[in-house]
Amino acid sequence: MKLSEVIVRYIGHKRSLGMRFRAEEFILKAFAKSLGDPMITNIEAEPVLAFLNGTGQITDTWVKKYHVLSGLYRFALARSMVVCSPLPRSIPRRDAPAFAPYIYSQLELKRLLDAIPGACGVRVPLDDYVLRALILLLYGAGLRIGESLHLTVGDVNLGQACLLIRETKFFKTRFVPLGKDLTKVLTEYSVKRNASHSVETQASFFCQRDGQPVSQSIVRSAFRRMRTAAGVVRDGGARNQPRIHDLRHSAAVHRLIAWYRNGVDLHDLLPKLATYLGHVDLSATQRYLTMTPELLHEASLRFEHYALEAHHE
Repeated sequence: MKLSEVIVRYIGHKRSLGMRFRAEEFILKAFAKSLGDPMITNIEAEPVLAFLNGTGQITDTWVKKYHVLSGLYRFALARSMVVCSPLPRSIPRRDAPAFAPYIYSQLELKRLLDAIPGACGVRVPLDDYVLRALILLLYGAGLRIGESLHLTVGDVNLGQACLLIRETKFFKTRFVPLGKDLTKVLTEYSVKRNASHSVETQASFFCQRDGQPVSQSIVRSAFRRMRTAAGVVRDGGARNQPRIHDLRHSAAVHRLIAWYRNGVDLHDLLPKLATYLGHVDLSATQRYLTMTPELLHEASLRFEHYALEAHHE
């Protein structure tokens, strides 16, 4: 049986169990392509290791690919499609530390927005007003890029100032309320969008010039150009540069800083932030709250305040 046929069966099996399996499908298809789609019984260890290693360092991506292929081979072994697995027996030590999210400053966010027109030239199928609204939504509502691009016209209720986010990363659907400023931005975008594109309920809210849904690859490429033009860089080479997903991390950290400054009850609000971001538990939200000098300063001020109160009691 060809590798691609086994992969189709494996993906079907996983989805029958209620799993989305999109990222895993991408890895498995890339695996089949890299090997030339041979018979699964003919796959040897050397090309498998070459696929795992890629061209870079041993990172979390290596480990992710390893676990996906392990699942595929467990599936194949259990059904006697193969008699052994060509995967390495152990996971090597990572050459690079886990990726640390980048928290954009307010000044950097402004520079990114100013760089949008230059990132949407005539050869780019994306108008600058579309990219601007999308970037502001990603930061202003803390959405994942996939959640934003999957929005339809019917999911955006500007009269009620809320979004309906369907089928999220954890198979949940949630409502996301919008602030006054973000509602104004999306209203202005919607008026311009609706003058050129379909207003049917199921039509994509974010459209390319030809009316097709905006793809993640187009947005990520445009964002890299924005980031370069804005001069937002950090050490560590190309693999360690700030990402568009870090807008979501930045939104969470900036919200926490604002709460510290306003003296609110964080124990009450952090679970609400987790719900707003679409996390299944508070621990996922805590991983988003990267400690920055500004956040550390505000936390220290809060601690000093409580320490002084306790001293005087």
